[in-house]
Amino acid sequence: MRSSRARSRAVLSMAATLPLLAGALALGIPNASADSAPGGRDALQGTKPAWATAGADLGATSDSGKVSVRVHLAGRDAKGLAAYAAAVSDSQSASYRKFLSADQAQARFGATQQQIDQVGRWLSSNGLTVTGSNRHYVSATGEVAAAEKAFGTQLRNYRKGGRTYRAPASTASVPAALSDAVLAVSGLDNAPHKSSHDEALPPPDAVFRNSGPFSTYYGSKTASSLPSAYGTKAPYAVKGYTGKQLRAAYGAGRWTGKGVTVAITDAYASPTIAKDAAEYAKRNGDAPYRRGQLTQVLPDDYTRTEECGASGWYGEETLDVEAVHAVAPAADIVYVGGASCYDADLLDSLNKVVDHRLADIVSNSWGDVEANETPDVAAAYDQVFMMGAIEGIGFYFSSGDDGDNVASTGTKQIDVPSNSAWVTSVGGTALAVGKHGKYQWETGWGTLKSSLSEDGKSWDGFPGAYTSGAGGGTSSSVKQPFYQRGVVPDSLARANGKQRMRTAPDIAAVADPNTGFLVGQTQTLPDGSLGYDEYRIGGTSLAAPVIAGVQALAQQAGHGRPLGFANPAIYARYGSKAYHDVTDHPLGPNRDLAVVRVDYANGVDAADGLLTSLRGLGKDASLKAVRGYDDVTGVGTPAAGYVNSYRFPFRRH
Repeated sequence: MRSSRARSRAVLSMAATLPLLAGALALGIPNASADSAPGGRDALQGTKPAWATAGADLGATSDSGKVSVRVHLAGRDAKGLAAYAAAVSDSQSASYRKFLSADQAQARFGATQQQIDQVGRWLSSNGLTVTGSNRHYVSATGEVAAAEKAFGTQLRNYRKGGRTYRAPASTASVPAALSDAVLAVSGLDNAPHKSSHDEALPPPDAVFRNSGPFSTYYGSKTASSLPSAYGTKAPYAVKGYTGKQLRAAYGAGRWTGKGVTVAITDAYASPTIAKDAAEYAKRNGDAPYRRGQLTQVLPDDYTRTEECGASGWYGEETLDVEAVHAVAPAADIVYVGGASCYDADLLDSLNKVVDHRLADIVSNSWGDVEANETPDVAAAYDQVFMMGAIEGIGFYFSSGDDGDNVASTGTKQIDVPSNSAWVTSVGGTALAVGKHGKYQWETGWGTLKSSLSEDGKSWDGFPGAYTSGAGGGTSSSVKQPFYQRGVVPDSLARANGKQRMRTAPDIAAVADPNTGFLVGQTQTLPDGSLGYDEYRIGGTSLAAPVIAGVQALAQQAGHGRPLGFANPAIYARYGSKAYHDVTDHPLGPNRDLAVVRVDYANGVDAADGLLTSLRGLGKDASLKAVRGYDDVTGVGTPAAGYVNSYRFPFRRH
């Protein structure tokens, strides 16, 4: 998720408006018999969505309606996969870092051809048409009546959020003979449904530019002629940090990420990414790209381009690529684009990374709120994360840009897939980098906005309204994983009840767009032509690739050995000098912080005037950055000693 602009799409990535589901499980994977089912059949956990209630029931779905499903395959030894993924990630285990190759992982835990054939024959025998299969799933289409027969449930229409969707009226099931082959089924409910028609990608978005004045580093230029805030004159927002400043702030030292490959998954693909990335590096002092250092793996065609806002994803890819290269200039980068912003296509992208061992580290800046998750797709996500873990691949997900999500959804909740116990959830901060790249401080990212009054003598509504902030909080569906025990306080872990649950994020980096990153991208100019331009950007879409870059440095420092699923190692360093312990008041309990930001009213130039506002820092809805672990920044942000701590087996001093 990214946050960059004074316009309507300032806060969330384009994916965040659609259900991207993940991570409903703790460190495990479900079997088919988790729920009750008629004799001779095994239930498929979570196939009846929580929103399919009697009060929302609008009646039976027409028998002749069309259904498209994916039957996700359990593979060999699903429980063994979870156990090995945990063991290979735990420094206390004899199997620590004994990673498997992609072929070894598939041979030991992947689906067999017999399972694929068995599921295909069963679907066909129930009147469904098999449309495709691979080592992860068998897809099929057919009429509602056939799907009801196959999965032992009735499909009915339900009201959800002002719309009508189809869903099972009871838990779906499969014949007991298939229990070892089937992990889950998706598509019985169509919120959302999958579209497969071909579409052309649109041109880049209209140009966006930041106005000045700017600070070149934090505090270099003070808004001395404007009203005071919190008892002092506020500095102007930075123009946008560059790689040199971020590397200095997060202790990169001599490390460059050489020998490490970082994958980035987003939807669609920017048609100008190679040119833009090269131009940005040239203008901002980053190392030039080697031949073949940046590559792309793309689908054959794209779908849902209008609904997903395809052109908005160009900026997402650009930010991710340029941020990783800025922090880890020698790391290889492979961009793996999804055909759309829906689960099926994003899962396909993640599976490509794992199936072909394309990278050591995977940065992902997309997600949705936990209320939209369903356990069936969550199981499919966790399966790919665990397969990645046993191959030495770590997945990093942005924690969200709406704080506790109350302002945007009315309900306090965290984001998915960053709620998964098998990924590293990356939170966000406001970062102050001083002269010569000196780290000054960080706060949790949370923004209050108040505009300059018409007479220029005060800030209207000071301290202002909440606009955005780093996502975090306590899961309602994922149990607390082992690596959070003894670190996450019970006030957070038990926020939703007596049971300790997964809490996010795990670690953090700069995200506040008012102390954000300078990015360069080809955009559509006012005259309709295309041209390269630069602007400041933020969001946890920035924090995720920054942490991915830092992890590439750490892997290089650790003699190039893959870090794999990094959370156990990240939490092992908790409370040490490896981290900045970020709080909302880094300068003292009575020292609130803010910057002045000036924007073009039309987002391009001064023709329609300027908008001057005060942006309060460290005010993240109900979430608080405090000493120790917190639900804004996790264990903290990388300090000067973080990367070097991977050179040798970690010992707390």
